[in-house]
Amino acid sequence: MSNSSVPTRYRLAADLEISRLVTGLWQVADQERGGTLLDPQIASSSLLDYARAGFDTFDMADHYGSAELITGRMFERVAAGETSVAARPVAFTKWCPVPGPMTAAVVREGVQRSLKRLGVESIDLLQFHWWSFEHPAYLDALGELSILRDQGLIRHLGVTNFDTEHLRVVVKNGIPIKTNQVSFSVLDRRAAQQMSSFCLENDVRLLAYGTLGGGLISKRWLGKPEPAPGAIDDWSKMKYKRFVDALGGWSALQGILVALDRIARRHDVSISNVASRWVLDHPAVAAVIIGARLGEREHRASNLATLSFSLDEKDRQELDDAFSQSVMLDGDCGDEYRKPPFLTASGDLSHHLQTMPKAYTATTQPGNERQQVSTGSIWETVCGFSRAVRVKDRILVSGTTATDGQGRVVCAGDPAGQAVYILDKIAASLSPLGSCLNDVVRTRIYLRHVSDWEAVSRVHGRYFSQIRPANTLIEVANLVGDYLVEIEAEAIV
Repeated sequence: MSNSSVPTRYRLAADLEISRLVTGLWQVADQERGGTLLDPQIASSSLLDYARAGFDTFDMADHYGSAELITGRMFERVAAGETSVAARPVAFTKWCPVPGPMTAAVVREGVQRSLKRLGVESIDLLQFHWWSFEHPAYLDALGELSILRDQGLIRHLGVTNFDTEHLRVVVKNGIPIKTNQVSFSVLDRRAAQQMSSFCLENDVRLLAYGTLGGGLISKRWLGKPEPAPGAIDDWSKMKYKRFVDALGGWSALQGILVALDRIARRHDVSISNVASRWVLDHPAVAAVIIGARLGEREHRASNLATLSFSLDEKDRQELDDAFSQSVMLDGDCGDEYRKPPFLTASGDLSHHLQTMPKAYTATTQPGNERQQVSTGSIWETVCGFSRAVRVKDRILVSGTTATDGQGRVVCAGDPAGQAVYILDKIAASLSPLGSCLNDVVRTRIYLRHVSDWEAVSRVHGRYFSQIRPANTLIEVANLVGDYLVEIEAEAIV
């Protein structure tokens, strides 16, 4: 039992120590959705109250309403000596660009915008979100962010809502990632699986959000009937009600709340405390993010109790029993933003994703029904081939390697990472031809080393587990360049 009056700390890096209970500012956007912005002076006073109580680490994004401006005002007041805090507050922010060319100028502009709003010379942790991995420019963006990090505009880099496969691509491509911010709670336990294993192996830590299910994981909802459609009107609860529906419905939530309540009463804490403690106990988790509605209400004292007790084996077994009565969400972390079911505040994102710029375009030869896709590679012109060709309802995709837009090998030495990048590239080649991976009927995989068969096959399985195309995998005498894998595909629309 801890009697600490402030949250415990976590050393994320040699020069970055954070609170294990991070204050999330996502709800600033909800508070401002009527069009009236929060008063930065009043709202920054709320942040200072958090900071003085030891809750001195704040998470926000470039699209969380005026959260960056409010935090910038807080920094101004601290620098002016208007108020005293034990240590300079820490600010995490996110850059969430629309997929497209990620030039040095585009990336610098995005970072400079947050620097200006925050009023700082260096961002403590810049977290990068990417909407569609079919567009490969996320590696260009992260490469440019790494340069800005080296120049001192960013102290550390993180990502947000990356699945394990694409976190692998980034890390194995040499990008210095410190954190991945993902949904992680007693409702959404995906991050406890392969994501945690990969993070522990590669010195990446998780920042967990959604830990309290937008407020649904609390005593307030224990034993209560399911809200009528439309009765929930704040964005956070709207989002996590969709998680509840996906994991088995209101009865599944009630079973978990009952178990949390029994454990909470044994330790004289709250349901929310137990839920947060369960997430914090996972070794890959650096901190949990608990949302705040500035100027409306605060729960600092009650949240602090999360760190005052430990879960024992009996507690964990009761939770496991409750979990067994619910459904594990499909897929991996971040999938809810990229494919159905879209478990977001706004619900279905399919239209939003369909309007995203495509990585490649299709051309049609005059007087010919044949459509072609090129990636811009110099070799397509020199050797006279297309990345993909469509004739009537049939599409053929050329042998594809893990080559980025600058002709560099992606994930050199890592066959699984190369396979991920290749399959994204194939999906991106199908898209402008009116197709997708669901239409693929055959794949062929060529390996430099047959010993890599399982790592590559498991990646193939994660992409095609529901599609099940015909497949051939062979070891070849050699592959051109430093490639470990080459894949080709055929699709029928």
